[in-house]
Amino acid sequence: MRISAKADYAVRAAVALAAEDRTEPVKAEAIAESQQIPPRFLENILGELRHAGIVQSRRGAEGGYRLSRPADDITIAEVIRAVDGPLATVRGDAAEELDYSGPAGPLQEVWLALRANIRQVLESVTLAAVVEGELPPPVRHLATHPEAGQAR
Repeated sequence: MRISAKADYAVRAAVALAAEDRTEPVKAEAIAESQQIPPRFLENILGELRHAGIVQSRRGAEGGYRLSRPADDITIAEVIRAVDGPLATVRGDAAEELDYSGPAGPLQEVWLALRANIRQVLESVTLAAVVEGELPPPVRHLATHPEAGQAR
């Protein structure tokens, strides 16, 4: 699975908002600077997160962005879906909609299992968990697996 730049930026921006832990909005420029995200790209991403109900915005001199719900109620999966759509598709199709024939038939089950595994990790990690450095034990275990650091 590849995480797009857009998804990476969206998650980092949401985590930055979660870390602020305040009721006053945070300027997009401050998030862009702290997370080294291109400002114009971030504005588009924040708009998508707003449309998905993950962030709220306020205009004006005192305006900016803040999370629309508590950080422990927003998962990494939700943020990624807001900007990139479904977590795991095959050529843009949902795995359950695929129909392979012959010896390739079992591939549908492989793609379904992959999606379930991705969801299991990304839906178990909240923005608050990232900010607090308290990732769920199964995620920490997977991250420390000897093959986790191998990009192949």
